[in-house]
Amino acid sequence: MSRQYETVIGLEVHVELATKTKIFCGCSTEFGGAPNTHTCPVCTGMPGSLPVLNRQVVEYALAVGLATNCNIHQYCKFDRKNYFYPDNPQNYQISQLYLPICHDGWVEIETETGKKKIHIHEIHMEEDAGKLVHDEWEDCSLVDYNRSGVPLIEIVSEPDMRSADEVIAYLEKLRLIIQYLGASDCKLQEGSMRADVNLSVRPAGSKELGTRTEMKNLNSFKAIARAVEGEKNRQIELLEDGKRVIQETRRWDDNKESSHAMRSKEDAQDYRYFPDPDLVPVVIDDEWIARVKARQPELRTEKLERYQREYQLPLYDAEILTGSKHLADLFEETVALCGKPKEVSNWLMTDAMRLLKEHEKELEELSFSPANLAKLIRMVDGNVINRTVAKGVFEAIFAEDRDPEQYVDEKGLRVVSDEGALKEVIEEILQKNPQSVEDYKAGKQKAMGFVVGQTMRAMKGKADPAVVNKLVRELLSR
Repeated sequence: MSRQYETVIGLEVHVELATKTKIFCGCSTEFGGAPNTHTCPVCTGMPGSLPVLNRQVVEYALAVGLATNCNIHQYCKFDRKNYFYPDNPQNYQISQLYLPICHDGWVEIETETGKKKIHIHEIHMEEDAGKLVHDEWEDCSLVDYNRSGVPLIEIVSEPDMRSADEVIAYLEKLRLIIQYLGASDCKLQEGSMRADVNLSVRPAGSKELGTRTEMKNLNSFKAIARAVEGEKNRQIELLEDGKRVIQETRRWDDNKESSHAMRSKEDAQDYRYFPDPDLVPVVIDDEWIARVKARQPELRTEKLERYQREYQLPLYDAEILTGSKHLADLFEETVALCGKPKEVSNWLMTDAMRLLKEHEKELEELSFSPANLAKLIRMVDGNVINRTVAKGVFEAIFAEDRDPEQYVDEKGLRVVSDEGALKEVIEEILQKNPQSVEDYKAGKQKAMGFVVGQTMRAMKGKADPAVVNKLVRELLSR
C-alpha cells in the first residue's frame, strides 16, 4: 500500500545552547535545580523588566550556522511571537521571524543510495518557555520557570527527507556538529535537543505537497523513528479511505505508539509577530564572522579522514571513535601520551565498550583519565604485566580511574619472568601429570598447551607467556 505514496518530511530542531546564563538575563541555565530557583524579574516576565542580549548566544548561533554552510544575515533582529500559555510568563516569546541570523544552509547525510544534501531554511535565536508539571495526585498543573529564558536556536530544514532513516541520519549529523562545536550537549533525555516533525504524504511521482501535520513530544531518536512511521501510516490510511488529512499539531505517545490531535496548526499571522521594541538589532561585521570561523574546531568529517590518514586506523575504528566528541578527545589525548593509536583504539572499542554495556552507562560517562590508559598500554608494551592481567587492571581504571602502576604493585600483579621460579612450578605440574609428558613425546601437541595452561593458572596469570612456553617445551623435550 505505502509504495503508492511518498513521504515528505521537514524538521524543526530546537537546541538549548551551552551558555552559563540565560539569553536575556543573568540567571543560571543549569539543568535540574529546584523549581523556580533560577529565575528573576526578566525571565518571569515581570512588568517593567528589560531584556539584555547574551553575546555568547550570537557566537554559538554563528558557529552552528557556519558549520552548516549557512549564509549569515549581518543585520538581524528579534521579534515578539504573541501567544498565551501558562508556561510563557510574558504572553509572548522573543524569537526571530523576519530576519533570522542564519539562512539557506545545508548538511550532507549518508543514505542507502549515497550522499544526500538536506537543506536548511533558517536558524534563528529565541528563548525557551518554562515547564508545566502535571500533578495527577492533586489534580493540578504547576509551573517551573527555571527553563524560561534558556537560549535556543531553532534549525528549520526544508522538506527534503523521505524516510525515518533519513530523519535520524540528519539529526545525528546535526547533533555531532553541535557537540563538536561545544554549542550544546544535545541530550535528548534532558530536553537540550528537541525535534518537531512536519510530515505529509503524496501520491508517488506527484510534485504537489500533501497536507502536513506537526508532531511534538519526541525525546529520543527511537521515538522519532516510530513517530515518523506511525504518522505516515495514519495519513495513508486516511487517504485510502477517501478521507482528508487535517493540518494540525499532534502529540506522540511513545508508550501507545500512536499520536493524538493537540490543536489546529496556526500560521505565522496568528501569532501577531512584530519587532521587539526592547531589543536593538544585532549587527555582525565581517571581522566578527572571521573570528568565529578561525575558532571553528575540526569537525567529525575531517577527523574521520585524519584518523585513517595520520593514525592508519581502519574506517570502522575511525567511525566509532569520532561518533562521540568525548570518545574522540579521550582517544587523541591518550595517543599523544603513549604514541600507540591502534592499541588505544582497541582498548576503547573493545574493553571500554563492553564495560559501558555491562554497567548500562553512556559514552559520555567514561570518566577515566587518558594518562592512566596510556600508562597501562606502556606497561603491557614493556612486559611489566601481561594482557590477561591488563584486562583486570583496566576494569579498575574504568571503575575508579586507578593509577595502574600503584594498582599493580598493591596487588602484586607484575609479570614473573624468573626462569628458576617458573621451572620449579612447571616441574611440579609435570610430576602430577605424567600422561601429558607421554602424550607430548607421542607427538600430541595439545599436551604442551595443557601444561602451559596449568602453569599460567598456578601463577594466577602473572607469568610471562613467552618464557613459560619456552620452558615447557624444553622440559617436555628432555
